[in-house]
Amino acid sequence: MLALAACTTADEPPQDQFFDSLLAHCGNAYAGEVTEGDEELDAKWIASDIVIELRECSEERIRIPLHVGEDRSRTWVLTRTQNGLELKHDHREEDGSHDPLTMYGGETFSPGTASSQSFPADEYSKQLFAELGSTASIRNTWWLELPDENTLRYRLVRDGREFQVDVDLSQPVEAPPAPWGWQDNYDYRQ
Repeated sequence: MLALAACTTADEPPQDQFFDSLLAHCGNAYAGEVTEGDEELDAKWIASDIVIELRECSEERIRIPLHVGEDRSRTWVLTRTQNGLELKHDHREEDGSHDPLTMYGGETFSPGTASSQSFPADEYSKQLFAELGSTASIRNTWWLELPDENTLRYRLVRDGREFQVDVDLSQPVEAPPAPWGWQDNYDYRQ
């Protein structure tokens, strides 16, 4: 019976293995820290307590609020798609309304591995960045990685810019208050 379970897991596509590894942490909150960034651009992040919470999980979607100090505006949304996985960044104002820069992200273009998935900016994101004057962001690729069993790594990479947060999955922490807009049940497709 155990051999069959191990074989089934190994036969799962890498994107499903990655998603299922995150599902195992559903309901927990974890502390993180900036491990790579720009001292000026990322000063607020570096100086703040960072906490993620795998707050809402289903077999199709995981919603991960990201708290940077008292700022509860961000939620990562990881969704299974027909082609793989999609990562979106849902940003909210303090009153729960959509931030002008929201729902950007991308979809995997390759199977990746059980421990690493990349999400290059999709067309919606490129148009949004261009409209808001952030043309450098058009070249963004976001990464979610599990470099070991105790770390979730979020990375933003583009020419001349690299930002990374490592989250310690070995020790759950107290969950912060709900993210902004949570009461709206997050219409992620707006």
